[in-house]
Amino acid sequence: MKGSLRGRERALRISGGAELAGEICVSGSKNAALPEMVASLLTTERVTLRNVPRVTDTVVMAEILTLLGGHARGDGTVVIEAGAASKSDVPDQLGRRMRATIVLLGALLARFGHARVPRPGGDDIGARRFEQHLRGLRQMGAHIIETKDEIVASVDRLRGNRVVFDLPTVTGTENILLAAVKAEGRTEIFNAAREPHVQDLCRLLTKMGARIEGIGSERLIVDGTEELRGAEHTVVPDYLEAGTYAIAVAAAGGALRIDCSPPEDLQVLLLKLEQAGAYVEVGEGWFRVGRQPRTPLKPIDMSTWTFPGFPTDLQAQYMALMTQAEGESVISEYVHENRFQHVRELAKMGAGITVEGRLHAIVHGPCRLHGTEVAIPDIRSGAALVIAALCAEGKSLLHNAWHVERGYEDMVGKLASVGARIKSIDVDPQPLAADHTYE
Repeated sequence: MKGSLRGRERALRISGGAELAGEICVSGSKNAALPEMVASLLTTERVTLRNVPRVTDTVVMAEILTLLGGHARGDGTVVIEAGAASKSDVPDQLGRRMRATIVLLGALLARFGHARVPRPGGDDIGARRFEQHLRGLRQMGAHIIETKDEIVASVDRLRGNRVVFDLPTVTGTENILLAAVKAEGRTEIFNAAREPHVQDLCRLLTKMGARIEGIGSERLIVDGTEELRGAEHTVVPDYLEAGTYAIAVAAAGGALRIDCSPPEDLQVLLLKLEQAGAYVEVGEGWFRVGRQPRTPLKPIDMSTWTFPGFPTDLQAQYMALMTQAEGESVISEYVHENRFQHVRELAKMGAGITVEGRLHAIVHGPCRLHGTEVAIPDIRSGAALVIAALCAEGKSLLHNAWHVERGYEDMVGKLASVGARIKSIDVDPQPLAADHTYE
């Protein structure tokens, strides 16, 4: 994978100052595709997933399913046959590369009655609160042992129970869902996550024969069944990708029609962009965002929250936008406590940002950004640095481009097609671009 190569590494070279104009079709959601690939373990029949994004994380998940004894093939349309799966021990080297590995726990328990997964990896954005997953699985009868490196679980028979999350958790909701659909009796999940990708997983499971009520609400009711069947399913569009490009054009100027993505998933973001001075037009399955370069951006405060609030996965990008606003804006991060890693790299480009405690950052705009070399620390920070580089004077070189490849299908090609001066190039590794694991 890109993050583990030695020798030459991939970087993004961006020349700022170009307006964006044209159309972008949004790819399938990585955050939906990963748990849906895991759901294939719950049946011995074939599961076909269409619109799977071609990103590193989905490739890693396919490798994991294959090493467990299943078979995953295809590109864009992925056909998974997990009937021959016989292992429930997730390989450490692959499992630590992304946080979605944790949702294998519920599915493997439901399929085999035992599971071992490495402790979650993924972006280093703070506590994952996966103790909520474990508490819920224990309530369903699982015996779980934790060490600093792994989680080992076993159960004679999963039994439905009342599971309450103290805070909504996407992967926690998914984990309990994947366990509950084959558990004995009824499971009620309170304070469930409602993100579009969680709803999409529910829709796939329903096609497979699961009985789920309350999809899209804070309370999910699951009546377990012994057997699930195969299914065909189209992965929901990635509203986070759509939101990233919407922020990019608001920052750089121009106009983009963003297709293949329902605007209903981004109501709060689109409101913020309008308040900041962009114009927004919405249609069925598409929306348009634009801003004339001479139209000043207004500083608009923002607080992240769980869906349908402002997505934490768009906070970094929004902060990059606010560096171009005329005045101070306050960005509050209430979902993850370590999600300001992009601040240091934005500062290298000339951004004036003050972090106050763990929750708040003040952006002192407008900032005259200049091109320089920076290191991408995680997926969404990478998107923010791309947006900043589009606005900067001169050329920027963004190391650790493999982070972006984990979460965005062909970001370079899509942005280049609408006027961005961006290329993916091979460079010699730099000290500032030190290699990471999949964080």
